[in-house]
Amino acid sequence: MPVAPIKATTQQHLDVDDVRDDLILLKDGSASMVLQSSSVNFGLLSEEEQDATIYAYAALLNSLTFPIQILIRSQKKDVSGYLQILQNAAAKQTNPLLKNRIKSYTNFVEKTVKEGNVLDKKFYIVIPFSYLELGVTSAVKKSLKGKQPAYQFSKDFVVKKALTNLKPKRDHLFRQFARLGLKIRQLKTRELIQLLFSIYNPDSKKTQEFASSKAYAAPLVQAAIEAKPAAKNSPPNKASLAPPKPTPTS
Repeated sequence: MPVAPIKATTQQHLDVDDVRDDLILLKDGSASMVLQSSSVNFGLLSEEEQDATIYAYAALLNSLTFPIQILIRSQKKDVSGYLQILQNAAAKQTNPLLKNRIKSYTNFVEKTVKEGNVLDKKFYIVIPFSYLELGVTSAVKKSLKGKQPAYQFSKDFVVKKALTNLKPKRDHLFRQFARLGLKIRQLKTRELIQLLFSIYNPDSKKTQEFASSKAYAAPLVQAAIEAKPAAKNSPPNKASLAPPKPTPTS
């Protein structure tokens, strides 16, 4: 008798349910919009510019009527693409002197990044959308009792409500960050998938590329138990030798 395959995936242990329409959907009905911000070297600013930046940042915090999360990610700088460009240039170079200079510069960059532990910092602003904002009485009662609310709405409905709620907040942050001299932009669906992949796979050197949002929906880990083949000398199944039952006719 064949045994049903055993399927398992690490995605069952994550809070993320789906990524679509430039939003991260969670399993409890919540959603999040992620913005990426540029940076400014505060130490290189003059005293007047530093004061103006501090006041603008204080005005940003005082203007908030909704929660946000500021996420700073520090990762080791990946210069493999740049090194590959230098290696290709050295291979095409016919002048021996220039070829040696390119190889020497390539070794210098690789050694500097490896020994100096050069970090790449990226800044994100997360705007959350709570399931409580869907106006569900049962969900509110469950949350007050300390229970996890069940996902009881379609994804299309949650996305529609989340976008209506989050877009004005996003536009407000755009204006406030412009006063700081910073540029922010909203991450698209593919960028969100790659960001989540890099967060849950910190040891990966390169971010996995996804052709579409459907590529991550399949289980990443899948195990199956195959049925053992029947022995050659095993007796035939009695059920297969039994004559078919007559079909009743009217």
